[in-house]
Amino acid sequence: MGIIRAAINAVTGGLADTWLEVIEPAPMGEHTVIAPGQLVTQNGKSQNKKGSSNIVSNGSIIHVYDKQMMILVDGGKIVDYTAEPGYFKVDNSSMPSLFNGQFGDAIKESFSRIKFGGVSSQSQHVFYINLKEIKNLKFGTTTPVQYYDSFYEAELFMGLHGSYSIEITDPFKFYQQVIPTEVITENKSLDFEGEFVRQYNEEFVTELGTAFNQYSADGNRISFITSKTKEMAQYMRNALDDDWNESRGFAVSHVSMAMPKYSDKSQEIIDKRAAMGSTVSFLRDGANQQAYMAQNIAEGINAAGHNEGGAMNAFLGMGMAQNMGGNVMGSYMQNPQYVQQNSAPQQQAPQQQAPRQAAPAGAWTCSCGATNTGKFCSECGSPKPEAPKKRFCGNCGAQLSEGQKFCPECGTKQ
Repeated sequence: MGIIRAAINAVTGGLADTWLEVIEPAPMGEHTVIAPGQLVTQNGKSQNKKGSSNIVSNGSIIHVYDKQMMILVDGGKIVDYTAEPGYFKVDNSSMPSLFNGQFGDAIKESFSRIKFGGVSSQSQHVFYINLKEIKNLKFGTTTPVQYYDSFYEAELFMGLHGSYSIEITDPFKFYQQVIPTEVITENKSLDFEGEFVRQYNEEFVTELGTAFNQYSADGNRISFITSKTKEMAQYMRNALDDDWNESRGFAVSHVSMAMPKYSDKSQEIIDKRAAMGSTVSFLRDGANQQAYMAQNIAEGINAAGHNEGGAMNAFLGMGMAQNMGGNVMGSYMQNPQYVQQNSAPQQQAPQQQAPRQAAPAGAWTCSCGATNTGKFCSECGSPKPEAPKKRFCGNCGAQLSEGQKFCPECGTKQ
């Protein structure tokens, strides 16, 4: 009874599988990398009720769309493929062909199925590999990434997150090394997400350090990284080339980086450098330099009156600040641009009159105004006036002024 039923199943199944079918790809999502072929039916129904899902009849038509690669898999091996869009006819398939003559290959296939309980001993499937860019694959670092920024001259630590995209560069390597076996045996789709993609995300984040070292060696500032998507993608391609492109048949296409989240110490370094840059830019103008120094001097004078250590300490500190400010201004005054702007000819200041020479020792001034050194005036002939005689106390020897009758020291009458 079992043999008869098997024979009936073999004949009806073999005949059903000789039907010509039209096959197209199952729906593909944003992250779908491979999808099985499905029969094109009318209103979702097929008149072929006994055909096998793993049989592609010789002469069937397969639809292939743009950015897809169709592979015909027989027993797990790729036996045919095409990466060009269009309609393709299955030829020389190992599955049953149409009747040739009165019986033909269908009879041989039916006999072969009897030995396997009425089912086909062969399995043939159509799959479509997505050649479009697989976008918006999220990544993020769990620990801070170290980066030396030559602009800040410091090691910065930051958390990174963003997204990247991949593209399949070698569909055969991708099929062999990446696609799990159960996807083929169970004839189902596979998306590049979830648990399947976790390993690749970890590899991507690990190689970020290598890419960042090269990014730093090229002298790039970390704050410009959000606009360096092409450069970062190339760095990541170089870092992952052996593991992904050469071994697995896919590569990084684009990398989109969000603004890094700096550690507190790194953010402090950046803020100080930004403030310093603003001051230096302000002092490039000569008028700003003078205003800046005047303000600091005024603040120093005001602080002198409130300085608990004394005004002298405050003025000393202000003097040091002036010297430092003078050094800053001096460096800008030596700048070629500053020299060119201030190289207009200047009017020379009028020469100061030579100071008057001091009168010689022993000189006297006559009543006519002439200065003399002799005993008589050289202008009017008047004699040099005699110096008043000095008087001294006869008791204590103290010098007395003209007209004093008593000594101011001892009171003795003179």
